[in-house]
Amino acid sequence: MQILLDTSVLIDALRLRRGRRQWLAGLVRSGHMLATSALNLAEVYAGMRPEEGTATRDFLNVLDCHEITADVGEMAGRLKNEWARKGRTLTLADTMVAAVALKQRCSLATDNRKDFPMSELDLYLLPLE
Repeated sequence: MQILLDTSVLIDALRLRRGRRQWLAGLVRSGHMLATSALNLAEVYAGMRPEEGTATRDFLNVLDCHEITADVGEMAGRLKNEWARKGRTLTLADTMVAAVALKQRCSLATDNRKDFPMSELDLYLLPLE
């Protein structure tokens, strides 16, 4: 199974928090493939501390990175519009990540499950701290 890692999971792994790096290593040993999206990469690099550059690049370079394509953009816009009509405001960034996961048929690993209410989206269960 391919698991798309949201920014919160990436940052925890990079900063050695919550046992995330060990958890991810266990997923790989179990045969899972780890991926992220270009949007998540941008979010990580936007919040990167100067001394984290090398470790961040080394870690992120081993992940598959899914592009933000026209199809993803269209789906993300439609998801944002659909949920807005239901009275729920979702960020464009979150709908883009959801669209990548849906288009690539990945499960999404995120700490922010409330930001991804789409029933068609498979949210990967994170371990308890």
